[in-house]
Amino acid sequence: MRTSHPGNIGAAARAMKTMGLHRLYLVNPARFPDPQADAMASGAGDVLASAQVCGSLAEALSGAVLACGTSTRKREIMARWLTPEQAAPELLAEAAAGRETALVFGNETYGLSNAELGQCQALLTIPASAAYSSLNLAAAVQVLSYELRRQALGAAVWPQPVLEAADLLEVERFYADLERTLAALGFLDPASPKRLMPKLRRLFSRTRLAREEINILRGILSSAVAHAPGKID
Repeated sequence: MRTSHPGNIGAAARAMKTMGLHRLYLVNPARFPDPQADAMASGAGDVLASAQVCGSLAEALSGAVLACGTSTRKREIMARWLTPEQAAPELLAEAAAGRETALVFGNETYGLSNAELGQCQALLTIPASAAYSSLNLAAAVQVLSYELRRQALGAAVWPQPVLEAADLLEVERFYADLERTLAALGFLDPASPKRLMPKLRRLFSRTRLAREEINILRGILSSAVAHAPGKID
């Protein structure tokens, strides 16, 4: 709504595209198109190119069945106050059913007026720090776009690299080499080992060691032996 800085439009377009959103509606922007918007879009020029400039919020919301207006302040006129986490499922459900939804952002300085919020069905507030809750427009767009994408992906996770895990015999050989080398270097006293080796086992057991990693560690031990003063058996 009434965006005053074209750079914020470009940054918002970039924030949207990184999260898979592409439909941008601008209500009475101060300057658009504008070179600053193009520069800040940084690869999201297609979102800017397809952006629709509207003369009123009512025009921008035409066809939408659910609009969430954003604000850092609670407004008594609103029947529903939602966090991004609460709003996302409802917005996604409507979109999945083929119905249009909207996130409405206000002017950088004044936000949304009560009249503009009155055209929305819910007020959406990002739970920012009470000491300083003023988010840059593009930052707010990024937060909400991310929450939508996070919930849309559901249980999807990044594929993990295939681990060629070392078998337990290889791991035990490493521990034996480690104990022998530490004793030879004088770091471990075989007569009074205390709990050094159990602690080292716990350290390495925090992650599953790969065969390649075991080989690297045993190579380090061999190098320590080769470069230590005197001969280590």
